[in-house]
Amino acid sequence: MTLWNAVLLASIVCVALKAIGYLVPARLIEAPRTARITDQLTVALLAALVAVQTLGAGQAIVVDARVPAVLVAAGLLMIRAPFLVVVIAAALVAALLRMLGWAA
Repeated sequence: MTLWNAVLLASIVCVALKAIGYLVPARLIEAPRTARITDQLTVALLAALVAVQTLGAGQAIVVDARVPAVLVAAGLLMIRAPFLVVVIAAALVAALLRMLGWAA
């Protein structure tokens, strides 16, 4: 299978899944249990993405300047700092740590 065949197949599957979504009855989507599971699944997937992007380097787990930067960002988000401040502070922490020699 060539790369283009894989891209076309993935595109067809995505369109088919979207079309199937329109066929699901509204009572199933609006149920409280479904809404609760959907909300929790979104948070879990986002947390997994952050963990993989922070600690992953190929097939290895790497602790470098990204970990303290994410911790600073999490702390600033907990005290409800503006998003731009969070991004700049995390970038500064990572840059300073890399400047001091703790780089990936």
